[in-house]
Amino acid sequence: MAQNFLRIECHECGNQQIVYSRASNKVDCMVCGEALLVPTGGKADIKADVVEELAAE
Repeated sequence: MAQNFLRIECHECGNQQIVYSRASNKVDCMVCGEALLVPTGGKADIKADVVEELAAE
């Protein structure tokens, strides 16, 4: 069961952020406010492009 961090890119402004794949809170873009990640009770629903998966060690 991988629990990783993701580098995602906002569809609206192209800003990149690092987020947790199982975030329990909604994550908005820090630049334009667009919803990037929505919690679902397990793995979060990603509303942005995943640029890179970063393994948490």
